[in-house]
Amino acid sequence: MTSVGLISDVHATPGPVAEALAVFAREGVSQVFCAGDIAGYRDELAETVALLTGHGVRSVLGNHDLQYLDHQDDGEGDPAVAYFNQLPATIDTEIAGKRLYVVHAHPPDACHGGIKLRNRDGIVQADRVADWAEQLQSFEPDVLVVGHTHQVFAEQVGNTLVVNPGSAAFNYSCAILRLPSMTVETFALSGQAIKTTWNWSDHVR
Repeated sequence: MTSVGLISDVHATPGPVAEALAVFAREGVSQVFCAGDIAGYRDELAETVALLTGHGVRSVLGNHDLQYLDHQDDGEGDPAVAYFNQLPATIDTEIAGKRLYVVHAHPPDACHGGIKLRNRDGIVQADRVADWAEQLQSFEPDVLVVGHTHQVFAEQVGNTLVVNPGSAAFNYSCAILRLPSMTVETFALSGQAIKTTWNWSDHVR
């Protein structure tokens, strides 16, 4: 069995990232993937990037990462700019005989929109699963890892296991995918219970 660590939407908050990495080390993961949005909302971006690069985490670009790049007039000497400039929009790889695809929002390479399977009360909606099963009919990878929506789920959607580990910063969550069994275990971070859905607008006054 091969264990793969999954994080997303860390939003320049290094504490939960360090905690997730400790969980992954304890559980013996072989590789860690981040589904984007490393920047945004919080202001400890350099420390967060250093953690990801120092632990060999394979990341994709999120919308906040692209926004960060767009707002840098002169990125010379900024390690975050150099880091984001070399990140791909997607990762398509094979692990333990299973094809794994990582993208921030949804295939093929979207950073906006996202796959929302839960409602605001955290309940998975059958009609949303059915709709995405139709949209993913021609999608070939066995596992799709996404972020962006700040929801936590691991659902079989048609022929694809779709996993969102949630925001390490706001859902207080990370996940481990075990292959080839395609089972997913979530872990709580920051001493908090996992919030299966988190909406920024609900928390801004």
